[in-house]
Amino acid sequence: MISGVVLAAGMATRFGSTKQLVHLRGKPLVQHVIDAADAAGLDEIVVVLGHDANRVADALRLPPSARTVKNPRFAEGQSTSLRIGLEAVGPGSEALVILLGDEPGTDVRDIRAVVEAYRRTRAPVVRVRYRDDPGHPVLIAREAWPAASEVTGDRGARDLIRDHPDWVVEVDIDRPPPADVDTGRDLRQLETNDPPGQ
Repeated sequence: MISGVVLAAGMATRFGSTKQLVHLRGKPLVQHVIDAADAAGLDEIVVVLGHDANRVADALRLPPSARTVKNPRFAEGQSTSLRIGLEAVGPGSEALVILLGDEPGTDVRDIRAVVEAYRRTRAPVVRVRYRDDPGHPVLIAREAWPAASEVTGDRGARDLIRDHPDWVVEVDIDRPPPADVDTGRDLRQLETNDPPGQ
């Protein structure tokens, strides 16, 4: 079983409001990422919420394979949400794919690519590299979960990759990475672009 963990607990201080709830093309920002994970065929999807968790949960339309969990320590950084996700996935999961809730342009093809690379190589960590710019999705195999759970602060999987470069297999994607929505300007730019490939 391959799980997906959508990190959507942040306070969005640069955005100025709960950006997970802001609509883009008719649905909440984080819904785009959940839908991509579902379309990619992940066996389960865990959405980690924190700031405004109840309002965000109420706004989502979860597929049958998805559920939300709350991170009470979300203010301490992304690593706490990663840890909650690790604890929440099913016991039969052999790997999880980390997705960022503020990247609505997450592409189904990229999720499938990291899963296929994992199945081919059995690497502890698989991540995409967009034209030499590493990003998400990042897959972490179960054998690397103990090390991932020790990461602290707001860096998520980056410290794990930094500390264990020999674990990492990269999947090259010949296009720019999906944009992070950190500000209202980021959102307006996305609204004028073509929808992501899903």
